[in-house]
Amino acid sequence: MAATILIVDDELNIRRVLERAFAKEGYQVYTAEGGHQALRLLAETPCDLMLTDVVMPDMTGLELLKRARKQHPNLQVVLMTAYGTIPTAVEAMRAGAYDFLTKPLDMEVLRKVTRNALRETSSPSKPAARKTVARKQITFIGESPAIRKVLDIVERVADTRTTVLITGESGTGKELIARMLHERSSRAEKPFVALSCAAIPETLLEVELFGAVKGAYTGADADRIGKFEAANGGTLFLDEIGDIPPVIQVKLLRVLQEREIERLGSNTPVPIDVRLITATNRDLQAAVDSGVFRSDLYYRLQVVHIHLPPLRERREDIPLLATHFLNKFAAENGRALREISPDAMRLLQNACWKGNVRELENVIESAVVLAPPDATVLLPEHLPAHLAASAKEHQAV
Repeated sequence: MAATILIVDDELNIRRVLERAFAKEGYQVYTAEGGHQALRLLAETPCDLMLTDVVMPDMTGLELLKRARKQHPNLQVVLMTAYGTIPTAVEAMRAGAYDFLTKPLDMEVLRKVTRNALRETSSPSKPAARKTVARKQITFIGESPAIRKVLDIVERVADTRTTVLITGESGTGKELIARMLHERSSRAEKPFVALSCAAIPETLLEVELFGAVKGAYTGADADRIGKFEAANGGTLFLDEIGDIPPVIQVKLLRVLQEREIERLGSNTPVPIDVRLITATNRDLQAAVDSGVFRSDLYYRLQVVHIHLPPLRERREDIPLLATHFLNKFAAENGRALREISPDAMRLLQNACWKGNVRELENVIESAVVLAPPDATVLLPEHLPAHLAASAKEHQAV
């Protein structure tokens, strides 16, 4: 039975062009000139996919999406939007849209997105897979309001296919959050593949991401799969995404749009099913404003944005973290340390922690190893000497 597509746009020419194009490909096509007409049609004729404009006189595409998905939870929705309404389209993806495409439409891209969306509609439902994934092995330590907000977002978006951008200073735990998102999803049994994009030359980065065929470059004596193919069915985490060069930005954008890659030296597309999570310690909005980073890629990457605050902005979490690391390294090194003295804890809480949680972890490991083997309480003298100066620096600010 042919899939059914509903096209919603207040411009008659667009409706006619899309109707003819999809009818030629064998789809059953319906059209509506606005949101109210679309909702009435959906009530009478269930559809598999709805392609809708964002800006329409009677109802926005975002409102139509929310109302249509409430009545028809299995309906896939693709937004068609002008550049100026991309932020609205991003909000729509957060509300459950499958994808968004910018106008003027690229018909080949639209066809591929349509096929991918309909493929998900016809695939087995995900709830059964979710029931088989009960493991939550990775935890993020913290009880501060900022961390509670982060963890709430993680729980809400983990078992979706939505792209997530994680921002924060180095050492705040961005990869840990990415792994939590993977472990709490129905992709948990599939690969989690991580790659840092920093300081990798453009040609090497292209091969790392997309792979290469035999003979594509000097020394390529066999086909090589990239990180996207290695993560197929699972999650790909790209750290330092703000450092990728413009050529790779274009290729990455096409992967997100078409959900297929081409190995270096090949013109044959390879379909991929990968949930993409990215991270950066840079200000990507500033990079967009300065023309260093593509705005269309930025919007696709930050459908959901998780910001990890630096440790100095959540000092109430330091005792929890320090105690956790103490227990961890004492057990690993066969030490008797069981607690941290109040004076030592005050030093820890007052330090600057420019390296964030990673620096705290290293300090506790060093203290555990250097403390007397029979010590049961971690004292100030067991901590690195620079920590007292760091605490004074913080208190002087």
